[in-house]
Amino acid sequence: METDLVLAIAHHFAVFLLAAVLAVEFVLIRPGLAKGDLALLANVDRAYGGLAVLIILIGIGRVLFGLKGWEYYVYYRAFWAKMAAFAAVGLLTVPPTMRILRWRSQAAATSGYVVPESEIAGLRGYLKGQVVCFALILVFAATMARGVGY
Repeated sequence: METDLVLAIAHHFAVFLLAAVLAVEFVLIRPGLAKGDLALLANVDRAYGGLAVLIILIGIGRVLFGLKGWEYYVYYRAFWAKMAAFAAVGLLTVPPTMRILRWRSQAAATSGYVVPESEIAGLRGYLKGQVVCFALILVFAATMARGVGY
């Protein structure tokens, strides 16, 4: 029982931290983004990826070692919907990460580099998509907690 509780607490902390890091990325990726903020943005993006991996590992732990057992999850439609939403968030992180890496290399090669506003607008679209899919994860988690959608 203690293992299940520890895993649940760790899972919730990691998910809320991921939401906070996504919010920080959303704030940092704005018009006027320049060389000085790109290092911070890259670190935030790395933290975002690390937290996502941590959430996956803790989630696997919950499935394998939690009180409900793996059978509860494997046959639950809401669980798979939640996993699909998490995968969508993951896929939507790829273009921003690739662009952030490109911006950093351009900034390293160019003095006074400022990210073009057209690229900022495009990237914010990916972040908005992540926020929507993240909200779906919360919806499906609440659905599962109440035994709906089995």
